[in-house]
Amino acid sequence: MIKPEQLLQTLQIEFDKHSYGENPAELYDPIAYIMALGGKRFRPLLTLLATSIYSEDWGKAIKPAMAVEVFHNFTLMHDDIMDRAPLRRGKPTVHEKWNANTAILSGDVMLIRAYDLLLDVPKDKLRLVLARFNQTAAEVCEGQQLDMNFETRWNVTEEEYIGMIRLKTSVLLGFALELGGIIGGADENAIQLLYSAGENMGIGFQLKDDLLDVYGDPTKFGKQVGGDIIANKKTFLLIEALSKAEGTVKAELEKWIEMKTFDNDEKVNAVRNIYETLDIRTFTEQKINAYFAKGLASLNELSIDESRKEPLLQFAQQLVEREK
Repeated sequence: MIKPEQLLQTLQIEFDKHSYGENPAELYDPIAYIMALGGKRFRPLLTLLATSIYSEDWGKAIKPAMAVEVFHNFTLMHDDIMDRAPLRRGKPTVHEKWNANTAILSGDVMLIRAYDLLLDVPKDKLRLVLARFNQTAAEVCEGQQLDMNFETRWNVTEEEYIGMIRLKTSVLLGFALELGGIIGGADENAIQLLYSAGENMGIGFQLKDDLLDVYGDPTKFGKQVGGDIIANKKTFLLIEALSKAEGTVKAELEKWIEMKTFDNDEKVNAVRNIYETLDIRTFTEQKINAYFAKGLASLNELSIDESRKEPLLQFAQQLVEREK
């Protein structure tokens, strides 16, 4: 039985030796830079795990799986420009290390290179894969635009927020699993179940990210705990708190949101206490568990020997239990 750790090791070797281009260096060095920053690599891993369920030859999915990760990092490069983010995975973002114009153009090439990698899909499946990838890529952009729209709105509903993170985050996880199923030779019903699994786990994953930003262990989370609170970012927790708060609790929350000058730790502690008063943590955890349960249920519906599904199910459980 193949282990996720083996697949990750293989992926890393392939990424390390892959060339995105050389000249001009100003165009290609930023791509090598952001890809070398690492990350969890779980999207391409999902593709390989899904392929391995239906085929012993999971190696045929390596380059298409890499395409998913290259596309993901392309979106990060452009998102960082829009967010004016100074750091990515603890290192300067591309637009900070070089400049915004370079980051835009290098990102454009990354999207093209993602298509190059997808060309490794078997010819009889290529048209379907490209159509699904195009749909997914457009949806990710739609999600990013909605996220930016929400920055100027304080009446964002839970339903709207879930819809936004479905587009911005989870459809790519759905595609990653779907892609693996297509390459592995899964039937149409199984491909739909794989997509549904990724979509629901993706929503759970983003909600868990929102939760960890408030309650994560700083030594494990990898970024500043409470950063979303400091920035007034409209996470699931804040949206629910604004919806549920009344009277003095609502006034207190709005005071911290509107405050221009404050001590970071004091604001984080105050807003976290409001979340505790409203039982936001428990409510969020219930939502996370519900979405992951839907995803796991779809995987369990796959009509194939349990032993073949086991590596993917084990990895999905790791996503549920993650602390960073």
